[in-house]
Amino acid sequence: MNDRILKIKDDTQALGTRLVEHPLYANIKNMDHLQVFMEHHVFAVWDFMSLLKCLQRQLTCVDVPWVPRGNPETRYLINEIVIGEESDIDQNGTRMSHFELYTAAMRQAGADTGPVMGFLDALSASGNIRATLQTGMVPDGARRFVSSTFDVVDSGKVHLQAAVFTFGREDLIPGMFMAFVKEWNANNGNPAGIFQYYLERHIEVDGEHHSHLAYQMTSELCGDSDALWNEATEAVKLALTNRLLLWDSINTLIKAR
Repeated sequence: MNDRILKIKDDTQALGTRLVEHPLYANIKNMDHLQVFMEHHVFAVWDFMSLLKCLQRQLTCVDVPWVPRGNPETRYLINEIVIGEESDIDQNGTRMSHFELYTAAMRQAGADTGPVMGFLDALSASGNIRATLQTGMVPDGARRFVSSTFDVVDSGKVHLQAAVFTFGREDLIPGMFMAFVKEWNANNGNPAGIFQYYLERHIEVDGEHHSHLAYQMTSELCGDSDALWNEATEAVKLALTNRLLLWDSINTLIKAR
């Protein structure tokens, strides 16, 4: 891991610590609470895929006729991540994206997938992400988070997109919920078994192999430019701040239950 990557980690450590120590985790005490969390977090799972596909579009050629685009090493990195996120396997070996795995986990846990699926139907019909976010189908906290993600997408700055993808997304989630989910499943007949598998798979694939690929991708795109690394650092700080705001909004709803 190069010094630039380590510096971003160091510069964003305080925000990361706030995420690790957020009271949300301790306040998820039953399946009702977990359902609330999943019904909001699923929108972040979805827009993660949108950020990933944005990077693939920027760094590889997805047009016809095909022409070589970008650095072959970077093409390899992003394409391998896409395969893992878009075409992984569930606990039975069936191919599906991590978003589809997550919604399957929601259904098993009794969480309502209606809002997110309705949102996607409306988005497919309109093709306008900003307008669809304003239709009332997305909870306020999730709407603000998704809007912030698409601010990064719409910036057109691939080094910012790569940095936010690498440092500002799902790294902290699996470990935070794993102990709770394992204990809950053991004591209550495995009602969230798919969610446990999702978390374990996330740790196995994203937390190890994909994170190293993403570090390489960010390093390649920022290169030796101090300006690009500084911009990337500020974008990561903003992404982590927006994650904290999402956690705050979910925590407030759970406490109200």
